[in-house]
Amino acid sequence: MVLAKMREIAEAYLNSTVKNAVITVPAYFNDSQRQATKHAGSIAGLNVMRIINEPTAAAIAYGIDRKAGWYSKRNVMIFDLGGGTLDVSLLTIGDGVFQVKATAGDTHLGGEDFDNKMVDFCVEQFKKKHNVDVSGNSRALRRLRNACEKAKRRLSFTSATDIEIDCLYEGTDFYTTITRAKFEQLNMDFFNKCMEPVKKCLKDADMQVSSVHDVVLAGGSSRIPKVQQLLQDVFKGKQLCKSINPDEAIAYGAAVQAAVLSGNVNGNLQDFSILDVTPLSLGVRTEGKHVMKVVIPRNSRIPIKRNTTTVTLYDNQKSAWFPIYEGESTNTKENNFLGEFVLEGIPPAPKGAAEFDVCFSIDANGILSVSAEDKSTGQRKGITIMSDKDIRNFEGIELVN
Repeated sequence: MVLAKMREIAEAYLNSTVKNAVITVPAYFNDSQRQATKHAGSIAGLNVMRIINEPTAAAIAYGIDRKAGWYSKRNVMIFDLGGGTLDVSLLTIGDGVFQVKATAGDTHLGGEDFDNKMVDFCVEQFKKKHNVDVSGNSRALRRLRNACEKAKRRLSFTSATDIEIDCLYEGTDFYTTITRAKFEQLNMDFFNKCMEPVKKCLKDADMQVSSVHDVVLAGGSSRIPKVQQLLQDVFKGKQLCKSINPDEAIAYGAAVQAAVLSGNVNGNLQDFSILDVTPLSLGVRTEGKHVMKVVIPRNSRIPIKRNTTTVTLYDNQKSAWFPIYEGESTNTKENNFLGEFVLEGIPPAPKGAAEFDVCFSIDANGILSVSAEDKSTGQRKGITIMSDKDIRNFEGIELVN
């Protein structure tokens, strides 16, 4: 519905039909979330040319704005803190190539969490003053949340602000003053949590803070002064780059990528290429155990194709099961299950004699396909992982629940 509405707005502005689209997603989106986004684009009547990661799109906006990397290589960290997600990506930009070195993030951390902390604080204040608990009243909570979100924005450029709501509950008005210091105290755990992916990203890229030329802010919540201060502390007082509009940078980068994919590159826009990475490790479960055998490690360059070999575990085994997972734990129970398929009709043989060539392939949209081939018979089965409830199988394979 959101994408269909955006399409309408674009068509009204351009006074022509819009068919093709580049859609951005949080870099830390998993495979099924990417597929669901692409599927939503199709339902909205769009031809989804490419799914690109939000921090990569922000880096394109930064690169175009600053003409960065066209003359000398620059290492750039994008810190993208939005309403619901945090993404951190480290890129090297040079010679018209945007090369992602590492990416990290949290798909459940953002501005809404900060709003919720303020709402909880206001509910407590109302309870203290009037001995009434409004936590079960959805209308009162909705009004509080709207007021808190506005107050949060004001606290980015003022040290204190008032929250006033007429007739919040049963004719009783609500009024309180909240200071920036109080807002920071309420959310300090979240703000500190925002720095963890920054450190992880630097470690994964094997890069020192001194080697990062620019730290670029994107996403509305990156305006919060305390977040900026903590980020500066990580980078030893370095000035943060605020030259790009944090609300528009990602859409701008996506539009530039769309222009390049459409071949609309003119004198104002130089051609460039993106070398992105996969955010999570991908692998297959070892049959009979809850152990994930990693086939494509996280932060591998995409598109990519990797193979591994597995063997039968039992004498005269007739079928082999291939459950696919993503995540960083060796225990599959702690990782995200993507899908599974079975290779049937294996000729009788002692355990370990039958070998299977398992191939993992990720396309430019970050979408995964997995296949397995019985080396003795040449029989091959596989799946393209779709959204959680929609796994597309091919070559007549039967899926096991």
